[in-house]
Amino acid sequence: VREKDLYSQKDVLIFGGGDSALDWTVELSSIAKSVTLIHRRDEFRGAPNTESQMRVLIEEGKVHLKTPYVIDSLLGEESINGVLIKNFETKEIETLNCDEIIFLFGLNKKLGPVVDWGLDLEGKKVSVDTEKFETNVKGIFAVGDINNYPGKLDLILSGFHETTLAVQHAYKRCFPG
Repeated sequence: VREKDLYSQKDVLIFGGGDSALDWTVELSSIAKSVTLIHRRDEFRGAPNTESQMRVLIEEGKVHLKTPYVIDSLLGEESINGVLIKNFETKEIETLNCDEIIFLFGLNKKLGPVVDWGLDLEGKKVSVDTEKFETNVKGIFAVGDINNYPGKLDLILSGFHETTLAVQHAYKRCFPG
């Protein structure tokens, strides 16, 4: 969200369950026509204080909460004017109209099918060498929060560095010589 005033007097849908989703739900509730927060569960990963503020706004009727829902599809021809959301448990589909949508999906720490790739793992992180940021499987590189090595810092700046080195080596692999 770069310009808060863009959401003034509009029906806003916010998808997410972390700090950003909670923060913007609380912040925009004072200027938007309506704010609806949609999340796949009724548990949030944001700051407890902000979640409490959001729940007070729900009790006051200033925010609507839709859980456990996920997005099914977007509605609109020239521009988006609504969404279909699906109840995660009942599979029931519901239509929500809107003027604006904000997607604030955070990090999913589940490795999914990556666990079956034969990579050396340390918990939920992939081990890499620090020269190329290549895993134990040749041609598979890992950068950012997913990788692990001695002295690893989970910082954006570190991720930029790791990516630069990994891309250089991946390029050489794709175009030898």
